[in-house]
Amino acid sequence: MNCQTNLYPKEHPVAVSRRWFFKQCGVGLGAIALHNLLGDYASAAQTSSASNNPLAPKQPHFPAKAKNVIYLFMAGAPSHLELFDYKPQLAKFNGTLPPAELLKGYRAAFINPSSKLLGPKFSFARHGQSGAELSELLPHLAEVADDIAIVKSMSTDAFNHAPAQIMMHTGSQQFGRPSVGAWSLYGLGSESKDLPGFVVFSSGAKGPSGGASNWGSGFLPTVYNGVMFRSQGDPILYLSNPKGVDDQIQRDTLDSVRNLNQKHLDVVGDPEISTRINSYEMAYRMQTSAPDLMDLSKEPKHVLEMYGVEPGKPSFAMNCLLARRLIERGVRFVELFHESWDQHGNLKADLTKNCKHTDQASAALVKDLKQRGLLDDTLVIWGGEFGRTPMVQGGDDGRDHHPNCFTMWMAGGGIKPGITLGESDDFGFNVTKDKVHVHDLNATILHLLGFDHTKLTYRFQGRDFRLTDVHGELVTKLLA
Repeated sequence: MNCQTNLYPKEHPVAVSRRWFFKQCGVGLGAIALHNLLGDYASAAQTSSASNNPLAPKQPHFPAKAKNVIYLFMAGAPSHLELFDYKPQLAKFNGTLPPAELLKGYRAAFINPSSKLLGPKFSFARHGQSGAELSELLPHLAEVADDIAIVKSMSTDAFNHAPAQIMMHTGSQQFGRPSVGAWSLYGLGSESKDLPGFVVFSSGAKGPSGGASNWGSGFLPTVYNGVMFRSQGDPILYLSNPKGVDDQIQRDTLDSVRNLNQKHLDVVGDPEISTRINSYEMAYRMQTSAPDLMDLSKEPKHVLEMYGVEPGKPSFAMNCLLARRLIERGVRFVELFHESWDQHGNLKADLTKNCKHTDQASAALVKDLKQRGLLDDTLVIWGGEFGRTPMVQGGDDGRDHHPNCFTMWMAGGGIKPGITLGESDDFGFNVTKDKVHVHDLNATILHLLGFDHTKLTYRFQGRDFRLTDVHGELVTKLLA
């Protein structure tokens, strides 16, 4: 202890008063505090050094129904009124003003109260033993109607794309929160040693409006961040070695960098150093695993045809097949973004095109997983950030953003198959039965992965955060 006792000669001892103690021993108290802090860091560093793998598989709170998740995110918001939620009354009152009480307090993104009702553009029919009512645009999904659960009563708080997408994924409209994929990886770790635990693909006209925040790790260590893959060539740019760099040179370089990083980690215990070590090692292993992932030559022709895959051509279908191959290799969470669904106009033509690009592959994924015995422990989710208005926009062929009511479907991983949950009013405007908020959806996803959503937390800025914030109820009617 670095107390300044030399100010008082030994032959003249003094009583140690409280004032003297704080005045003369301040440096020593600081040293004690520093020692304790370094002790905490050293302990963390030793733990990290021992395993040095924050992605190692972990046990959930209780036995999980799902081990993996494949999230098919239809960014831009597909119209539930054209695809899942047929409304004869909307067709009957096409071209008329909606009831005034329906719009009371309603806030739209672009349209005004004088916008008239727009009837559905496509016919519907019932399918399977479940009698699920689906649009003519979804003939392939109709073939797996008894394997999926359709939720017609989704709702959210946001009515513009970026905030709504981030809300759907992180439970907040603000940037900076961890995504559902990151939370899943944080809670469960990954069973893949040679590929990232959370992989993202993007197709469609453009990338998702919410950007990388949709798969970000927020305030969690960045090792839990989603990794964007390409669907042809090297999945990540610069994965291959440049000319003149052979395997031995690369291994020696990585070992040297790892040793330096490890020494620094042992001192300060910063989890971001562990993330960097793991990312370098993962990239090295991926030089072998990634080509194998992307090599479809061993996929039977009938499987490629079932998905609608054209080898060498990037597509949503290709991404669906790669998603199945990823979860076979132990990847925990795979998300496929297809941003093409924002039909403010040209609704009929664009929806037809979008469904042509996605319906076959989405249904094929469910079929393929089921045939391989993977559907039981793989949760498949399909949906966008909100729905579309019953009122018209863009002449007579478009719909605005609508947060009050929309539809998603789920399959496998503990979901009760062949059911339709929830109802909306005669115009598909508001939920009237079994409302499922975004927080409820996320609570249910975590439950299927084996977690109590109120207890999967991370302390940040002085409080415990969770995916569902202070909200969320488990949707028990969806559980098998």
